[in-house]
Amino acid sequence: MGGHFDLEQKKEKITILENEMKQENFWSNIEIANELNKELVSLKKIVEQLEKTKKSLTDNLELINICEENELRFMEKEINEQKSIIEQLEMNTLLNGNFDQLNCYLEIHPGAGGTESCDWASMLLRMYERFCEKNNYSYEVIDEQKGEEAGIKSAILLVKGDFAYGYFKVEKGVHRLVRISPFDSNSRRHTSFASVSVTPEFNHDIDIEIKESDLKIDVYHSSGAGGQSVNTSNSAVRITHLPTKTVVTCQNERSQLKNKDQAMKMLKSKLYQIEQEKKERELNQIKGENLSNEWGSQIRNYVLEPYKLIKDLRSEYESSNVDKILDGDILDIMKSVLKTKVE
Repeated sequence: MGGHFDLEQKKEKITILENEMKQENFWSNIEIANELNKELVSLKKIVEQLEKTKKSLTDNLELINICEENELRFMEKEINEQKSIIEQLEMNTLLNGNFDQLNCYLEIHPGAGGTESCDWASMLLRMYERFCEKNNYSYEVIDEQKGEEAGIKSAILLVKGDFAYGYFKVEKGVHRLVRISPFDSNSRRHTSFASVSVTPEFNHDIDIEIKESDLKIDVYHSSGAGGQSVNTSNSAVRITHLPTKTVVTCQNERSQLKNKDQAMKMLKSKLYQIEQEKKERELNQIKGENLSNEWGSQIRNYVLEPYKLIKDLRSEYESSNVDKILDGDILDIMKSVLKTKVE
């Protein structure tokens, strides 16, 4: 169980984390302590599964050597179960980025096209919400701006769960929809675009300085479905970081102070990610590597007319079952892109 699985390396990391947890001041910073504890639990789970799989494979190999041919079919079920476990362990080896294990902010913005694109953005929002519900991820709508006629002008989700950023990072880019427009009285085919960006949620203290003079803070009424759900006070917060033109908004809390705290947390995460990406680009230039910038590039087509086909342009993954995918069944697409990135 060597190679990509790095069993011994994971055991060493567990020992390091356990020693850190024994320090007297370990729980002085709850956020960092919880983050390290989460990493420790995840590592122990992987190591336990690796050792269990290793033993099971060894036992099965010994049985195969002594079994008659007609007896082997009784082992088929267990072998298939082990195959599934190994495939999941393989995915864990692909999710080895510095921030893959973190929660993430997922933002959706419609492209040009008015109502059409706003409706497409809302379809993507529903797809990601359904994916979370089906795969044991919790999510919180941090901000949502409704479209004038239909759909949404923007939305921000905070997604929480194991390797949330690791999986959702492959959704970063432009998503293209082709369909017969439900808003066109002549039933013509329309093409719509929506962009998705994904940022890790950094729970620990981020070493990044934000000057108060660099911020423009606006407050406004939270949008809602109407009636009692409308907040009549200026509780929603929009913060603009003037040097980088980075904008974050939050309106899910009824308190302006809580919305501001959440918005600042998002801003810190975004600025930290910008700094990390800048360093990575500089390193790639030194190495002589030219990597394409995925943001603003088309990564996936969703064609509903004149035929049904969803195709990811990076991994070449294709499926004609568009209804199932738009209902949140996108895990196989995510996995295909993750595998492509390491080939």
